[in-house]
Amino acid sequence: MMIRKMILAFTVIGLIVSSCSSDDDNSPATANLTLNLDGLEELGNDFVYEGWIIVDGSPVSTGVFSSVTFPQSFTVDATQLNAATTFVLSIEPAVDSDPNPAATKILVGDFTGDSASVNSNGIVGDFSNSTGKYILATPTDTDDTNEASGVWFLDNSSGSAVAGLDLPTLEDGWKYEGWAVIDGQPVSSGTFTSISAADDNASNSPYKGGAGDGPPFPGEDYLQNAPSGLSFPTDLKGMTIVISVEPSPDNSTLPFTFKPLAHVVPANAENHSVLSMGDGPVKILTGSVTR
Repeated sequence: MMIRKMILAFTVIGLIVSSCSSDDDNSPATANLTLNLDGLEELGNDFVYEGWIIVDGSPVSTGVFSSVTFPQSFTVDATQLNAATTFVLSIEPAVDSDPNPAATKILVGDFTGDSASVNSNGIVGDFSNSTGKYILATPTDTDDTNEASGVWFLDNSSGSAVAGLDLPTLEDGWKYEGWAVIDGQPVSSGTFTSISAADDNASNSPYKGGAGDGPPFPGEDYLQNAPSGLSFPTDLKGMTIVISVEPSPDNSTLPFTFKPLAHVVPANAENHSVLSMGDGPVKILTGSVTR
């Protein structure tokens, strides 16, 4: 009788163990995805970065992050990760009810074996051949004594004004923005998507004069309502002019990491004469992703 009870007890224990093992076997296997990315900047409290793998043509989130210290690893479904063909990094609202990637995608790359080389060229724009020209002028007032207090991204060397910037058309979720770095403080000249049209704040800029909105090109007159610590009108000679690429929407008042064009205004620059920009500090972001 005792032997039968022992056999029954071992049988029950075996069923329990078998049941637990079966449950474990049914749990999806996971694997690590490791990101090693260069050049990203912190986004502030309102936005986060989110990684995505493309599986059978559909995006699958690999997790969000705000720290830009790498490497970072994320635990994802092993079957999906093994089947992924592409990795994409996007910028998302910190509070986000949309399960799909936002338009603001910043890095992309296809997997080859267990790794993917990612960059910004294919998803934001290729700035390798970008060029820029600008003049110093203040066309939004009638005072000709402060012409070095305005920057306009146009080329008037032929006698007629044409676009001074040669930039690629941006993907959705991005805009260009001009800046004058005045005594170390970047001050926006406005955001824009077209190089041959007025920028977004042409009619309501707080800095411009009262004699119109200026020519139909991106630019700004820094004539009034200077930010704290600065005085307008100013003199942009010796200051740095920058074109950046900004996420849209954008909650930061500072230039984003992409800065394809920049130029220090020469001390002997002539007003109304064309000045040429050079390469900015960041034209491309790169990184690697391993699975």
